[in-house]
Amino acid sequence: MTAFGFQLYSLRDVDDPLPTVLDRIGETPFTGVEFAGFDGNEPAAVAATLDDVGLSCAAVHVHLEAIEADPDGVAATALDVGCRDVVVPWLDPRHFESTAAVEAAADRLADAADALAARDVRLHYHNHEQEFVSLDGRPALAHLLDATDRVGLEFDLGWAGSTGADPLAFFDAHADRIRLVHLKDYDAAAGETVPVGTGDLDLRRTVDAVRENGVDWLVYEAEDGPDTYNTLDHAAAVVDGFDRGARPPSESDR
Repeated sequence: MTAFGFQLYSLRDVDDPLPTVLDRIGETPFTGVEFAGFDGNEPAAVAATLDDVGLSCAAVHVHLEAIEADPDGVAATALDVGCRDVVVPWLDPRHFESTAAVEAAADRLADAADALAARDVRLHYHNHEQEFVSLDGRPALAHLLDATDRVGLEFDLGWAGSTGADPLAFFDAHADRIRLVHLKDYDAAAGETVPVGTGDLDLRRTVDAVRENGVDWLVYEAEDGPDTYNTLDHAAAVVDGFDRGARPPSESDR
């Protein structure tokens, strides 16, 4: 069953230490968090805090260069905080300027995925808008998925929709590669992401689609307004309108 997670990047400007932030999230309907760094906290201590506040780790964002430099360390950190999913959060637009560039990026991601898989950790790639440039009549992101079957996709609905693409149509076409989804809204006419519930994204259809396709985590992320807990309060109100998120499936269920 799909669980609701919260991407901690959404609160990147909050001054509270990570344990305090996690405690606040533990009081909401969210059942997990996705990390974009640990603010100097040791993974074992973070895992203990997660256990104390009743949260799971949905995934860990790590840049590709860091994985390439130290796959052992990246895998160990992910496992120490209780998850087997690592996500590359960004590749520069130059990697999507041509099919050759996409294939080269896919080769690097596949090598990184193999290195992590040897340590029982899965790799995913998170899109922004640059992956929706058209190459031979198709989004560059579709070419990336075709170029390697060893890398999953953490699909960001808001960034996809901001380009004018239909994010749910893309999701439906590639659902077999997607175990993680970023819940983010968009204003297609303005070409930008917006707070969830204020844009063009059909929330009910989105939640139904990810549940029907067995997505593990639907992760709320805010690009703007990360400087106060108002971001978290809004996110909690959004997900509170749906069924309470369940714990992610066990490894044996996947």
